[in-house]
Amino acid sequence: MAKQLPKVPVVIVGMGWTGGIIAAELTKAGVKVVGLERGKGRTTEDYFMGHDELRYVQRHEMMTDLSKETVTFRNNEKMRALPMRAHGSFVMGDGVGGSGAHWNGQNYRFLPYDFEIRSNTVERYGEKKIPEGMAIQDWGITYDELEPYYDKYEKMAGISGDAEPNPMVGKRSNPFPTPAMKKTPSIKLFEEAAKSLGYHPYSIPSGNLSEQYKNPDGIERAACQYCAYCERFGCEYGSKADPVVTVLPVAQRTGNLELRTHSNVVKLLNDGKKATGVVYVNTLTGEEFEQPADIVILASYVFSNVRLLLTSKLGKPYDAAAGTGVVGRNYAYQVQSARATGFYDDKQFNLYMGAGALGSIFDDFNGDNFDHSNLNFLHGGGIRLTQTGLRPIASNSVPKGTPSWGKEFKQKSIKYANSTLVVSTQGANLSWKHHYLDLDPTYKDAYGVPLIRLTFDFEDQDRELAKFLGEKAGEVMKAMKPTTMEISNTVKSYDIVPYQSTHNTGGAVMGADPSTSAVNTYSQMWDAENVFVVGASSFPHNSGYNPTGTIGALAYRAAEGILKYMQHGGSLV
Repeated sequence: MAKQLPKVPVVIVGMGWTGGIIAAELTKAGVKVVGLERGKGRTTEDYFMGHDELRYVQRHEMMTDLSKETVTFRNNEKMRALPMRAHGSFVMGDGVGGSGAHWNGQNYRFLPYDFEIRSNTVERYGEKKIPEGMAIQDWGITYDELEPYYDKYEKMAGISGDAEPNPMVGKRSNPFPTPAMKKTPSIKLFEEAAKSLGYHPYSIPSGNLSEQYKNPDGIERAACQYCAYCERFGCEYGSKADPVVTVLPVAQRTGNLELRTHSNVVKLLNDGKKATGVVYVNTLTGEEFEQPADIVILASYVFSNVRLLLTSKLGKPYDAAAGTGVVGRNYAYQVQSARATGFYDDKQFNLYMGAGALGSIFDDFNGDNFDHSNLNFLHGGGIRLTQTGLRPIASNSVPKGTPSWGKEFKQKSIKYANSTLVVSTQGANLSWKHHYLDLDPTYKDAYGVPLIRLTFDFEDQDRELAKFLGEKAGEVMKAMKPTTMEISNTVKSYDIVPYQSTHNTGGAVMGADPSTSAVNTYSQMWDAENVFVVGASSFPHNSGYNPTGTIGALAYRAAEGILKYMQHGGSLV
């Protein structure tokens, strides 16, 4: 039987970016907060001398233990879903900081088009441009309304970027708080080629600091060392924006945050209209606790947020056949298969140095920045070259036709180790009525809770988008004048392997209509006013960018909404 604990004003489930930001904002306002994190605690010292590719990349040190909790997957309802037994298509973080501890630092704002995607598409092209079954919808909030929260997040994180604004993205109220990162020879080569074709490249906005920085909360961090150990690693210098070195220290020094690690929430207590608390299990002892609270905030990863709502019977589950319900709808992923690879016989680059967000991108073919009238897809993607830093185990680029082992393989591996550049793309993934999350009827986790089931496949929309972006990437690579080059621009059926992107979104989406959204624009549940579901689970579709910046902005808006709710109660919109 669960041990009942004293009631608290606020309990937060998950202590990554969203949980950390909300904890900092509430505790600064004097609110007592309990933060529950299923994994272990972390400090910067944990990462000292941690440049171990085998440990962190191949063996997934910072990721979820899939023997205890995983997801099941199928392409469609005719298939039986099976569990993901090893980290493949995406990796799910574990421990304080969550995905914010092991992300690479690439930090974008979504385009104004994204937030009003259906309205803007219909206005420009007509209703018939949207394919049957596509479930794109407006977010209920505009870019201009969200911009102040983007600004606040970027100042907290010290995001580095170009001084001159880029014409292809939304307007900014303030410049980036720190200058752009360095431009390496490979980045300069990419930018020169892109500009020669009439495109508008700019430095990737970076959560890896370009210089020492002190944020508005008084948190001071050192500049990036370009060591190349960002994605899937914690930053030993504290240079990468991470909840552990930014917002969590602010919350902890107020004395108003009680952070409980190894605390896995398995249920939201509720009466169908309001939550009364949560039940969690101590993962070390197996003890079960009931934590009553006035307000419950779900701030964990996409799959965990949705699974807790479904297992707790809070909100109406999505029914794909009927098209009704809201919890589980509009799952989306990302399209990252299109790229152009160039091999140079006459150039070498120092590719083993770098940073997770070191690079350049252009958005001429992102969102609706170009005419889609004669194209068989909507939206688009960014085209970029990054120098994140190669690592010896995973990096082994050789031209097609090279044997996969033996003398020639070894020779060409060495020859092209620092002579291979990639122009990559990241395409949007739009929502469809038959892509969704629900509870698996067969498989359960180590605590007896049903696993989340993912029903998803790539569509013709994704294939057409990848083909288009791949061709554009090839044009840029050709202008970079490699000795030989290869283009990849085909999309097959989605599979849970190999790794593609950890940018999963949707399942508890926001909007202005309770019949098609689970939360309002403050991330407050329509069906339970004292529950806030925050994070990428609220995205109605996925853009052509990494999601972290938008997650951060929505977290600041949610924190503002929670404080308003504590004063007045009721729905915030």
